[in-house]
Amino acid sequence: MRNLFFSLLLAALFNPLQAQLDWRYDRTGIYRNETGLLKSWHENGPEMLWIVEGLGTGWSSPLVLNEKLYVTGMSEDRVGYLFVFDMNGGLLHKKEYGTEWYRSYPGARAMPVASDGKVYVVSGTANIICFDEQTLNIIWKKELPDEFGYRRINWGFNESPVIVGDKLIITPGGTEHNIVALNKNDGSLIWSSRARGEMSAYCSPVYVNAPGIVPQVVTITAAHVVGIDIETGNMMWSFSFRERNSVHPNTPLFFDNKLLCMASEYGALMLRFINGGRDVEQMWFQQKLDPITGHSVIIGDYIYTSKYPRRAGHMWFCANRHTGEILFEDNSLASGAIIYADGMFYIYTERGEMALVKPDTEKLNIVSQFRITRGTGEHWSHPVIYNGIMYVRHGNSMMAYKVK
Repeated sequence: MRNLFFSLLLAALFNPLQAQLDWRYDRTGIYRNETGLLKSWHENGPEMLWIVEGLGTGWSSPLVLNEKLYVTGMSEDRVGYLFVFDMNGGLLHKKEYGTEWYRSYPGARAMPVASDGKVYVVSGTANIICFDEQTLNIIWKKELPDEFGYRRINWGFNESPVIVGDKLIITPGGTEHNIVALNKNDGSLIWSSRARGEMSAYCSPVYVNAPGIVPQVVTITAAHVVGIDIETGNMMWSFSFRERNSVHPNTPLFFDNKLLCMASEYGALMLRFINGGRDVEQMWFQQKLDPITGHSVIIGDYIYTSKYPRRAGHMWFCANRHTGEILFEDNSLASGAIIYADGMFYIYTERGEMALVKPDTEKLNIVSQFRITRGTGEHWSHPVIYNGIMYVRHGNSMMAYKVK
């Protein structure tokens, strides 16, 4: 435990604060600027400040932007809406953005992202809608099937694009326009990459920009992890990563010139950048680390994650990030989503349990837990923490809990 303490301290010291919330804060699941949070909860959970209902069907987490909350949902008539709330749960706007995904597991999916006064929503039907943050007027819209050859995937398009400078990068998965960079201001095409020509695979890309590495976007398509030059769109490298259903919803995690890639019913692959980021090599593979939508968190030398729930065996794991060695397997909670803030894990399971967990390399050290009983459908959304408040989306409802 002493080594774990120093690893946590180093992680806190050498990771910069994030100014604006993104998918899983900065795509790592680590909420770096939250401090003074509670280290235990009442047996019934922390104080619920408010609840809003009427969001419709969906799993998108709320975006916190300029003291407002942006979240999407689908109505019974299959229409997608962008909801905007104030920080007290008051509805400010409700804006229609078009038909949402209504086939297998219907509902809104990807978390909105924002940049320079604009909010971007990506629908399950593979359309990108750019809204003016203040007026919610639509500035531009792109239909990926018509413009870039998107091929419909089984469970609807699910990707929060990454924004770098004026570039909005997203993965249509077309044979020619596989990964594209659009001008975030007007939607015009900046570059298009054929990459491997594979279908998209539910993965939100990550921007890699570190000393000694060519700046690039990394994502996972149907059967490969790929690295794309951010300036030119040229594919610099690819690495085979084949999950039998081509389901890769977990954004690659970048740290120390390495990439952790994880897939349900497959496992975890650790890659290391070589040749200045123009290529990668495998460090290790661990089949037991296979989350489906809950992702993972890397703290110090350790990876914490759950597993694909339909597989037999334990549900939660801690592994050494350098070797992939499993340090513990634990069944204390069902599988689910995991984030980290102020020295504690926040786990939201597929059974509706919300748990506060202390980092430990020997067991899932649960300090407090309660059950989310409001809302509808599956418990698949990732919780969000902002300014000491935890926001939990459960289908038709969103709750705000005081955790500071």
